[in-house]
Amino acid sequence: MDYGLQDKVAMVTGTASQVGLGKTICLTLAKEGCDVISVDIDLKGAKQTAMEVKAIGRKAIALQVDVAKSSEVEELVKAALKEFGKIDILVNTAGLNAELGVPFLESKQDMWEKTLAVNLYGTMNCSKAVIPGMIEREYGKIINFSSVAAKTNGPGSYAAAKAAIMAFTRGLAAQFGQSNINVNTIAPGVIKTKFAANLDEELVDRINEDFAARSPLRRNQTADDIANAVAFLASDVSKNITGQCIQVDSGLVML
Repeated sequence: MDYGLQDKVAMVTGTASQVGLGKTICLTLAKEGCDVISVDIDLKGAKQTAMEVKAIGRKAIALQVDVAKSSEVEELVKAALKEFGKIDILVNTAGLNAELGVPFLESKQDMWEKTLAVNLYGTMNCSKAVIPGMIEREYGKIINFSSVAAKTNGPGSYAAAKAAIMAFTRGLAAQFGQSNINVNTIAPGVIKTKFAANLDEELVDRINEDFAARSPLRRNQTADDIANAVAFLASDVSKNITGQCIQVDSGLVML
């Protein structure tokens, strides 16, 4: 299917990891014809991703930012607009879980604050910075990232942040739909990346196997699966889908 993304400009956050979602999303959008703004707090990794986008034949720049800091995000967007003149697509991929593997009763407030800052406030900051330009052009696609953890996990900061992103997405979609801005969320299931790198690898493998066994399709997701969903939501093929959460989880969570 031709998604009609030729010469669109996409800003993707969380792109430094070379085995992560952000990089795969950048490359998938580039293959569909997008120019890419590769964004991460790790500039070296973001540049590496941008180089691979250029190798596909699309324009790309890498910019360093802490998405949790609104002033940095505002400067980032100014630099991106100076380079490309527009931002058609925002993909808020950046995220972390500061208390991964920590039982709730042992978690600390600063862990919660760090998780909320990157996941929720980062999504808010980037959205707030690009929406004025989208309103002016009466066109925009925002794809946020939640997680099946929002519906399946215990009382952790990551699950809370990802649930809040679902609500935030619906609010943005309702408020800015009249400006022809689509806002949706993707909630991935289990994907093998370095997101859980601080946990024992054997434990991670067992968790992955357990999730696969519990899903109707008996498999987990790949980064390509998620990137393909992003390309769909970034296109006008999905122009009448907004305020929704698309769960790419092999059927693990069906409601």
